Amino acid sequence: MTRSSIAACSALALMWAAGPAAGQDARPLRIGASIDGALADGDPVAAEDAYRYDDYSFQARAGQRLEALLRADDFDAVLEFRAQDGEEAIAEDDDGLGEGTHARLRFTPEADGAYILRARNLAGLQGGDYSLSLRERPRPPRAPRPTGIRLGQSLKGALTARDPEMEDGGRYDAYAFRAAAGDRLVVTLDSEAFDPMVRIGRMNGPAFEELGQNDDASGGGLNSRLLFIAPAAGDYVIRATALSEGEGDYTIGLEQAPPPPPSRPIAIGDEVEGALGQGSSANEDGQPADLYRFTGVAGQRIAAEMSSDDFDTYLTLRRLSDNAVLAEDDDGLGQGTDSRLTHTLDADGEYLIEARAFGEEAEGDYELRLSDIPPPPAPAAAVFGQTVEGEITDDDPQGDGGKRYDAYVFSGTEGQRVQVIVRSGDFDAFVEIGAAGDDFAALGSDDDGLAEGTDSRLTFSLPETGDYVVRAQPLDAEGRGLYSIELVDLGPEPRPGSLLVGATARGSLGETDAISEEGAYFDAYRFQAKKDEKLRLTMVSNAFDAFIDLGEDGEDFDSIANDDDGLSDTHARLDWTAPDDGWYVVRARAYGPNQTGAYALTVERQPANAQREP
Repeated sequence: MTRSSIAACSALALMWAAGPAAGQDARPLRIGASIDGALADGDPVAAEDAYRYDDYSFQARAGQRLEALLRADDFDAVLEFRAQDGEEAIAEDDDGLGEGTHARLRFTPEADGAYILRARNLAGLQGGDYSLSLRERPRPPRAPRPTGIRLGQSLKGALTARDPEMEDGGRYDAYAFRAAAGDRLVVTLDSEAFDPMVRIGRMNGPAFEELGQNDDASGGGLNSRLLFIAPAAGDYVIRATALSEGEGDYTIGLEQAPPPPPSRPIAIGDEVEGALGQGSSANEDGQPADLYRFTGVAGQRIAAEMSSDDFDTYLTLRRLSDNAVLAEDDDGLGQGTDSRLTHTLDADGEYLIEARAFGEEAEGDYELRLSDIPPPPAPAAAVFGQTVEGEITDDDPQGDGGKRYDAYVFSGTEGQRVQVIVRSGDFDAFVEIGAAGDDFAALGSDDDGLAEGTDSRLTFSLPETGDYVVRAQPLDAEGRGLYSIELVDLGPEPRPGSLLVGATARGSLGETDAISEEGAYFDAYRFQAKKDEKLRLTMVSNAFDAFIDLGEDGEDFDSIANDDDGLSDTHARLDWTAPDDGWYVVRARAYGPNQTGAYALTVERQPANAQREP
């Protein structure tokens, strides 16, 4: 396992701020106006997803059709429409223009009031100039009456620029049919001119209320196939459209869906054996599958596990009433061909588990287990500087991946660096960290940060002040045995020092220093260079294999040049030409993890003979 996601999270976490709620510090924006801006240092950063943003406030009326356009060449633009005090986006868009990095968002407020338009990047802390506009869209022409389509009928049509437009801007053709409650129908949409998307719903006055959609039929290709179970008797509307903007010919069909394969009853706690082969029932996509039916209650958390020595297993959980897919998994156990899915049921009622192979033609025996996941015990308190011994047993709670774990809780402050070390002689150790709460979501993880075989070490910067949970567990779901866990307070991330061109910095790498994406300790230094200035960076150490990593100065370090043996096997030398005027950061680091000791780093102008062109 690589540590890139861990270190990236650690490197960025110092810059994460909880971020003001939507509406705070928002700049006013009038409908019909345009504004030029820039994402830059000092703009707020969203803690949950680590992106930079600017907020704009405006007043809107219920039913007002609005369009926002965000153009940016320096970052991948995203637009969000929010209530003034809302924490979640009501609508958002990443590439509605279909033109690379630009975004276009069309939305219609449901009530009069104040709203927020958030201009942001897709992820990370990239910035740059942008232009933002907000305008009211004209009322669309009245949509033509949908074309009737009968069961068993196939019709040809074409999407053109003259077709009516949906709220998101896509063109569509509409088809109407009647259905009885519980009717099982299949809608197909095929086209070689565009990527088809089929939507089905009911009309509520002029508003289309979507009940289902599909843009990719099974078996590959771009065509759409939607299985629909009518929830009530009445009239329904199909919209034939494109996944992204597109025009051209298509064929649409409405057919009776085959009856569902028979389902067998299974109860919580049961373990059953089955087999897939030529005599098996088929699912709606024609794949051999067995269905199992069980009854659950709202709030119940269940786990389904499927294992086979003959084929790669695949599990799907569906709601019986409408066949909606609630969860699916191919390799949740992390053990090759076995599957495990977990889900918290949202309502009392009956549910279906579909057990099948990942491939189309696999066959063989399998085992299926359905279990109830009890609430986990409260995590034990962890104290900085103390080492605790524990044991992973069959009585410990299981995570979503089926691994048994012990949990520990601690409190920390924003920007604090913590290090968690888990050692075991009985299993390959794995450690995760996440915010405390009912649903655990890992913010960082590690399985071999110590680079000493089976032990793990995770260094992580806390994104905000609060309580955090650490899970000590085996990398393999079958792992059991003794372990020790240690929680270390590393304090805040060290800030880069300053280094003049022509000077030498002498330092020492240790366990309290910052850590790179590869798990290597480093010290950082800022220096200033002129465009086209030719510099030589030299790092020597008798204690470890030296490595120079150079990047532009900024909140998010991005390497632009590096060297590990330009001077000798263990000493580094980098000849480099500055691309622009500005400040740069050089990381004096070890080549590998866990290497410490003294070093000397020099930044100087290249000698004349090194600057001559060959």
